[in-house]
Amino acid sequence: MRVDHVGYAAGPEGLQATARRLASLLGVRVVDGGPHPRFGTRNVVLPLSEGAYVEVVEVLDHPVAEKAVFGQAVRTRSEAGGGWFTWAVTVDDLAAYEQRLGEAAEQGVRRRPDGVELRWRQIGAPGLREDPQLPLLIEWAGPLTQHPSAIALAGGTRLAGLTIAGDPDRVRTWMGLPPEFVSGRIAFTWLDADSDGQPGLRAVTFETSRGVVQV
Repeated sequence: MRVDHVGYAAGPEGLQATARRLASLLGVRVVDGGPHPRFGTRNVVLPLSEGAYVEVVEVLDHPVAEKAVFGQAVRTRSEAGGGWFTWAVTVDDLAAYEQRLGEAAEQGVRRRPDGVELRWRQIGAPGLREDPQLPLLIEWAGPLTQHPSAIALAGGTRLAGLTIAGDPDRVRTWMGLPPEFVSGRIAFTWLDADSDGQPGLRAVTFETSRGVVQV
Protein backbone atom coordinates (compact mmCIF):
# COMPACT_ATOMS: atom_id res chain seq x y z
CA MET A 1 0.00 0.00 0.00
CA ARG A 2 1.40 3.39 -1.01
CA VAL A 3 0.18 6.78 -2.18
CA ASP A 4 -0.15 6.41 -5.94
CA HIS A 5 -1.18 9.90 -7.04
CA VAL A 6 -2.97 13.11 -6.14
CA GLY A 7 -5.75 14.57 -8.28
CA TYR A 8 -6.03 18.24 -9.25
CA ALA A 9 -9.10 19.59 -11.08
CA ALA A 10 -8.27 22.07 -13.84
CA GLY A 11 -9.07 25.72 -13.14
CA PRO A 12 -10.66 28.31 -15.45
CA GLU A 13 -7.48 28.51 -17.55
CA GLY A 14 -8.11 24.96 -18.80
CA LEU A 15 -6.37 21.61 -18.55
CA GLN A 16 -3.11 22.31 -20.37
CA ALA A 17 -2.49 25.72 -18.81
CA THR A 18 -3.23 24.36 -15.33
CA ALA A 19 -0.84 21.47 -15.89
CA ARG A 20 1.93 23.75 -17.20
CA ARG A 21 1.57 26.05 -14.19
CA LEU A 22 1.92 23.16 -11.75
CA ALA A 23 4.77 21.59 -13.73
CA SER A 24 6.67 24.89 -13.63
CA LEU A 25 6.29 25.06 -9.85
CA LEU A 26 7.47 21.47 -9.40
CA GLY A 27 10.16 21.33 -12.07
CA VAL A 28 8.65 18.34 -13.88
CA ARG A 29 7.40 17.51 -17.36
CA VAL A 30 3.84 17.65 -18.66
CA VAL A 31 2.74 14.40 -20.30
CA ASP A 32 -0.58 14.11 -22.11
CA GLY A 33 -2.65 11.33 -20.60
CA GLY A 34 -5.82 10.84 -22.60
CA PRO A 35 -9.58 10.56 -21.95
CA HIS A 36 -11.37 8.43 -19.35
CA PRO A 37 -14.36 7.31 -21.45
CA ARG A 38 -16.14 5.73 -18.48
CA PHE A 39 -15.77 8.82 -16.27
CA GLY A 40 -16.29 11.64 -18.78
CA THR A 41 -12.92 13.22 -18.07
CA ARG A 42 -9.44 13.50 -19.51
CA ASN A 43 -6.09 14.04 -17.87
CA VAL A 44 -2.53 15.25 -18.04
CA VAL A 45 0.15 13.55 -15.94
CA LEU A 46 3.05 15.15 -14.05
CA PRO A 47 5.39 12.22 -13.23
CA LEU A 48 7.16 12.26 -9.87
CA SER A 49 9.89 10.07 -8.42
CA GLU A 50 9.24 7.01 -6.23
CA GLY A 51 6.31 5.77 -8.30
CA ALA A 52 3.89 8.66 -7.73
CA TYR A 53 2.39 11.33 -9.96
CA VAL A 54 0.08 14.34 -10.13
CA GLU A 55 -3.03 13.85 -12.24
CA VAL A 56 -4.52 17.06 -13.61
CA VAL A 57 -8.07 16.42 -14.80
CA GLU A 58 -10.83 18.24 -16.64
CA VAL A 59 -14.41 17.18 -17.25
CA LEU A 60 -15.63 16.62 -20.80
CA ASP A 61 -18.83 17.95 -22.30
CA HIS A 62 -20.34 14.48 -22.51
CA PRO A 63 -23.43 12.83 -20.97
CA VAL A 64 -21.33 10.21 -19.15
CA ALA A 65 -19.75 12.98 -17.06
CA GLU A 66 -23.17 13.74 -15.58
CA LYS A 67 -23.57 10.13 -14.40
CA ALA A 68 -20.06 9.18 -13.28
CA VAL A 69 -19.23 10.19 -9.70
CA PHE A 70 -15.63 10.91 -10.69
CA GLY A 71 -16.74 13.23 -13.47
CA GLN A 72 -19.16 14.99 -11.14
CA ALA A 73 -16.41 15.53 -8.57
CA VAL A 74 -14.07 17.04 -11.16
CA ARG A 75 -16.79 19.35 -12.48
CA THR A 76 -17.70 20.56 -8.99
CA ARG A 77 -14.08 21.34 -8.10
CA SER A 78 -13.36 23.02 -11.44
CA GLU A 79 -16.44 25.19 -11.16
CA ALA A 80 -15.18 26.29 -7.74
CA GLY A 81 -11.93 27.49 -9.32
CA GLY A 82 -10.00 24.23 -9.56
CA GLY A 83 -7.64 22.55 -7.10
CA TRP A 84 -7.03 19.33 -5.22
CA PHE A 85 -10.00 17.00 -5.07
CA THR A 86 -8.68 13.50 -4.32
CA TRP A 87 -5.75 11.29 -3.42
CA ALA A 88 -5.26 7.67 -4.36
CA VAL A 89 -3.54 4.68 -2.80
CA THR A 90 -2.46 1.61 -4.74
CA VAL A 91 -3.09 -1.82 -3.19
CA ASP A 92 -2.13 -5.35 -4.21
CA ASP A 93 -5.42 -7.13 -3.45
CA LEU A 94 -8.38 -4.89 -4.21
CA ALA A 95 -10.78 -7.82 -3.91
CA ALA A 96 -10.12 -7.98 -0.17
CA TYR A 97 -11.12 -4.32 0.17
CA GLU A 98 -14.23 -4.89 -1.94
CA GLN A 99 -15.31 -7.63 0.45
CA ARG A 100 -14.50 -5.70 3.63
CA LEU A 101 -16.03 -2.40 2.51
CA GLY A 102 -18.96 -3.89 0.60
CA GLU A 103 -18.21 -1.83 -2.50
CA ALA A 104 -17.81 -3.22 -6.02
CA ALA A 105 -14.78 -1.99 -7.94
CA GLU A 106 -15.11 0.24 -11.00
CA GLN A 107 -13.20 -0.60 -14.13
CA GLY A 108 -11.01 2.23 -15.40
CA VAL A 109 -9.44 2.54 -18.83
CA ARG A 110 -7.76 5.21 -20.89
CA ARG A 111 -5.69 5.18 -24.05
CA ARG A 112 -2.55 7.31 -24.07
CA PRO A 113 -1.73 9.40 -27.14
CA ASP A 114 0.98 6.86 -28.01
CA GLY A 115 -1.69 4.15 -28.27
CA VAL A 116 -0.90 2.31 -25.03
CA GLU A 117 -4.07 1.34 -23.17
CA LEU A 118 -3.99 1.57 -19.37
CA ARG A 119 -6.40 -0.44 -17.25
CA TRP A 120 -7.08 -0.46 -13.52
CA ARG A 121 -9.76 -1.19 -10.95
CA GLN A 122 -10.71 1.24 -8.20
CA ILE A 123 -13.05 1.65 -5.27
CA GLY A 124 -13.90 4.73 -3.26
CA ALA A 125 -15.39 6.99 -5.94
CA PRO A 126 -18.59 7.60 -3.90
CA GLY A 127 -16.34 9.09 -1.23
CA LEU A 128 -15.44 11.91 -3.62
CA ARG A 129 -18.95 13.21 -3.04
CA GLU A 130 -19.88 11.82 0.38
CA ASP A 131 -16.59 11.80 2.34
CA PRO A 132 -13.70 13.22 0.26
CA GLN A 133 -11.11 12.75 3.02
CA LEU A 134 -11.04 9.07 1.98
CA PRO A 135 -8.64 8.05 -0.80
CA LEU A 136 -9.40 6.11 -3.92
CA LEU A 137 -8.01 2.57 -3.71
CA ILE A 138 -6.47 1.41 -6.98
CA GLU A 139 -5.12 -1.82 -8.39
CA TRP A 140 -3.29 -1.41 -11.69
CA ALA A 141 -3.22 -4.00 -14.46
CA GLY A 142 -0.22 -4.49 -16.72
CA PRO A 143 3.53 -4.03 -16.19
CA LEU A 144 5.04 -1.35 -13.95
CA THR A 145 6.60 0.22 -17.05
CA GLN A 146 3.09 1.38 -18.02
CA HIS A 147 2.41 3.13 -14.72
CA PRO A 148 1.88 6.89 -15.26
CA SER A 149 4.90 7.74 -13.12
CA ALA A 150 7.18 5.74 -15.43
CA ILE A 151 6.46 7.57 -18.69
CA ALA A 152 9.00 10.39 -18.25
CA LEU A 153 11.87 11.47 -16.05
CA ALA A 154 10.55 13.07 -12.88
CA GLY A 155 13.49 15.42 -12.31
CA GLY A 156 13.92 14.28 -8.71
CA THR A 157 10.66 15.80 -7.47
CA ARG A 158 8.92 13.64 -4.89
CA LEU A 159 5.58 13.71 -3.13
CA ALA A 160 6.50 14.53 0.48
CA GLY A 161 3.30 15.39 2.34
CA LEU A 162 -0.48 15.64 2.30
CA THR A 163 -2.59 18.09 4.29
CA ILE A 164 -6.08 16.71 4.76
CA ALA A 165 -9.11 18.14 6.54
CA GLY A 166 -10.67 15.21 8.29
CA ASP A 167 -10.32 12.51 10.90
CA PRO A 168 -7.20 10.30 10.69
CA ASP A 169 -8.89 7.55 12.71
CA ARG A 170 -11.76 7.47 10.21
CA VAL A 171 -9.31 7.16 7.31
CA ARG A 172 -7.21 4.45 8.99
CA THR A 173 -10.32 2.42 9.87
CA TRP A 174 -11.69 2.65 6.33
CA MET A 175 -8.34 1.55 4.91
CA GLY A 176 -8.02 -1.31 7.38
CA LEU A 177 -4.93 0.13 9.08
CA PRO A 178 -4.14 -0.19 12.80
CA PRO A 179 -4.88 2.90 14.96
CA GLU A 180 -1.17 3.51 15.56
CA PHE A 181 -0.20 3.39 11.87
CA VAL A 182 2.03 6.24 10.69
CA SER A 183 3.37 6.51 7.14
CA GLY A 184 7.14 6.35 6.91
CA ARG A 185 7.32 7.85 3.42
CA ILE A 186 4.86 10.74 3.38
CA ALA A 187 4.06 13.25 6.13
CA PHE A 188 0.34 13.61 6.85
CA THR A 189 -1.00 16.81 8.40
CA TRP A 190 -4.60 16.70 9.62
CA LEU A 191 -6.89 19.70 9.91
CA ASP A 192 -10.15 19.81 11.85
CA ALA A 193 -12.81 19.50 9.17
CA ASP A 194 -15.54 20.65 11.56
CA SER A 195 -13.93 24.07 11.92
CA ASP A 196 -12.40 24.20 8.45
CA GLY A 197 -15.30 23.38 6.14
CA GLN A 198 -15.76 20.20 4.08
CA PRO A 199 -13.28 17.34 4.61
CA GLY A 200 -10.79 16.50 1.90
CA LEU A 201 -7.32 17.10 0.50
CA ARG A 202 -6.28 20.72 1.06
CA ALA A 203 -2.59 20.94 0.16
CA VAL A 204 0.26 18.79 -1.14
CA THR A 205 3.93 19.22 -0.28
CA PHE A 206 6.69 18.33 -2.74
CA GLU A 207 10.46 18.10 -2.39
CA THR A 208 12.01 19.53 -5.56
CA SER A 209 15.52 20.35 -6.77
CA ARG A 210 14.69 23.97 -5.92
CA GLY A 211 13.48 23.24 -2.41
CA VAL A 212 10.19 22.40 -0.73
CA VAL A 213 7.05 23.51 -2.59
CA GLN A 214 3.52 23.40 -1.20
CA VAL A 215 0.55 23.71 -3.54
